[in-house]
Amino acid sequence: MSKTIVIDPVTRIEGHSKITLYLNDAGEVDDARFHVTQFRGFEKFTEGRPFYEMPAITARICGICPISHLLASAKACDELLAVRVPPAAERLRRVLHMGQTIQSHALSFFHLSAPDILLGMDADPAQRHILGLAKAHPDIARDGVWLRMLGQQIIEWLSGKRVHPAWVVPGGVGSPLTAEVRDRILEMIPRGLDIAQRALDLFTGVLDTFQKEIDTFANFPSLFLSLVTKNGELELYDGVFRVVDADRKIVADQVDTNAYAEYIGEAVEPWSYLKMPYYRPNGYPHGLYRVGPLARLNNVDRCGTPLADAALVEFRKMAEGAVLSSFHFHYARLIEILFALERTRELLNDPDILSTRVRAVAEPNSYEGIGVAEAPRGTLIHHYRIDDEGLITWANLIIATGHNNMAMNRGILQAAKEFVHGDRITEGALNRVEAVIRCYDPCLSCSTHALGQMALHLELKDREGNVLDERMR
Repeated sequence: MSKTIVIDPVTRIEGHSKITLYLNDAGEVDDARFHVTQFRGFEKFTEGRPFYEMPAITARICGICPISHLLASAKACDELLAVRVPPAAERLRRVLHMGQTIQSHALSFFHLSAPDILLGMDADPAQRHILGLAKAHPDIARDGVWLRMLGQQIIEWLSGKRVHPAWVVPGGVGSPLTAEVRDRILEMIPRGLDIAQRALDLFTGVLDTFQKEIDTFANFPSLFLSLVTKNGELELYDGVFRVVDADRKIVADQVDTNAYAEYIGEAVEPWSYLKMPYYRPNGYPHGLYRVGPLARLNNVDRCGTPLADAALVEFRKMAEGAVLSSFHFHYARLIEILFALERTRELLNDPDILSTRVRAVAEPNSYEGIGVAEAPRGTLIHHYRIDDEGLITWANLIIATGHNNMAMNRGILQAAKEFVHGDRITEGALNRVEAVIRCYDPCLSCSTHALGQMALHLELKDREGNVLDERMR
């Protein structure tokens, strides 16, 4: 008989979700769905707020990547003011973003995914977590904690708080950098680079033991979208859009971020609160694309820093075209940590970064503003409209995790078909289905901003758990 398997909740991710696998009469997987089960409506409840509050408000979307929202929101507000952010302030924003990237990628790799990679996909789930990793590999766990601490420390020293700082403001930042703070951060960079390089060597050293996972963890042709610099280098704060295909052939390039709506459409499905962005020229659902570390490394011509560029050369050896397996999000994440550390050092060694001119002040000079940045998980878009009083009349957020929604759904189906069979369903097989989602490091608290009619399923159960009544919308 046909049946369903529900994995609820999906573990070691940020936010709440479940996976439903649909098996046919022969016990084989026919379909799979990734349900995001929480809803947060930031677009709607920010309407009527003064635009200058938006960076601080939208940073509350997430406790893991508030800096990404601060920056995208502030950039949208910069456009509303129609000002040029002072060069020192832009560099400080970039350093803050590098700290965000370091701490978030370290959390994803060491705390959330390393238990699978180092303890094994089939390890006892009672031990397959960060505490079990600390017991089995204390040096590696210690490295992960220190590296995340470095990223968080950069954020705190610059902005005054590790979580939800309000230092990034429309027109720049709230205060200049001191030489003392600059020097403290620079002193920590060498140890961070050593840890990142060790982690990269460790990961590449075990790749051969995960060939089946590499082959089936969302390993399929797709488009890849990200920001790049105008000369094709890795860019996390600013830049232009580039889209490449599975052969790394450029499909669209040098696209102004203000034209995002010409390239990105948004669809909804009744079984998830997470929108389904798609590449508009290909239509829905054929316009599947991926964002994030894997997409960024597939898109760029080079990273632009020595250690990251050397690592990118080795990364590119895995495929003639784009690296397609989402298992390699982990690999790309580690390369980006190297890049973020190198770029931080480069920015801090610029003498102009100590300038006290760090904010442009103006009244609103435009009714519409769009801010785009590369969050750790991928491209983040904030789009605002205001009235004559500077109050928000409309907002749209396209969150990094949302871009990957179609790819995650297709990925769990591919993995489930390989590992889940009705006559021998194991915990390790179901963990592999979850692990596909972990590759993307989804931030579901950020991403649930569905468009249009909301999916709703209410159940009335008695104390034994029997469903007495239900309603669906």
